[in-house]
Amino acid sequence: MNRILIFGATSAIAAAAARLWVARGARVHLVGRSPAKLEALQQDLQVRAGGGAAAISARSADLDRLADLPALLDEAWAALGGGVDVVLIAQGTLPDQAACEASLDETLAQLHTNGVAVVALCTLLAQRLAPGSALAVITSVAGDRGRQSNYVYGAAKGLVSRFLQGLRNRLAPRDIAVVDIRPGFVDTPMTASIAKKGALWAQPTAVARGIVAAVDRRDDIVYLPAIWRLIMAIITSIPEKIFKKLKL
Repeated sequence: MNRILIFGATSAIAAAAARLWVARGARVHLVGRSPAKLEALQQDLQVRAGGGAAAISARSADLDRLADLPALLDEAWAALGGGVDVVLIAQGTLPDQAACEASLDETLAQLHTNGVAVVALCTLLAQRLAPGSALAVITSVAGDRGRQSNYVYGAAKGLVSRFLQGLRNRLAPRDIAVVDIRPGFVDTPMTASIAKKGALWAQPTAVARGIVAAVDRRDDIVYLPAIWRLIMAIITSIPEKIFKKLKL
């Protein structure tokens, strides 16, 4: 697993995972929306890689522009020498639920960014990945059950998780792993507006370590931290008549 392609590379979790892979000697191609943040991450990784400029490449792109995706993949494959061993997709935003409720355009935009764009990217990647490779996608525990506080985000993540389930089954005969990564609460810039307290909040580096380990194991679904598997099993078992009365 020496050739790593990361989408949404400047997110805190993806950047932490990139550092772990670079520490192993991997070649990494980064794709992110912000040119400035991408350049800073690329430079950081090049230093960690021992100054090997050829080891770390980068491309700024807006993944919402679906028509640009095929060319973006062509460029990534070329940058990594014609093949990719691991893809990590960390594409996404945390929408304002109230803003979505007040605006159809905002709802559709968030479903596109967090759901449709990711599905489109996975569809194209599935056409290119070789046997033995792995596709890892960061979804969320929010996709396990719709909750009144974030159901637009949850619906998009749930779409991706269900898509990955079918894709995993289709690609299994080709020995391509499809890893659904479902983080719980993570202390990142994306969650800066949320009050963070309690043991359930994880740091990006800890989640990144879990991602790298899950890819190594070629897991199907991984909850990070692991306690979220139990938490979501409890939450999804609550009858709807009760659940709809809870302020979740």
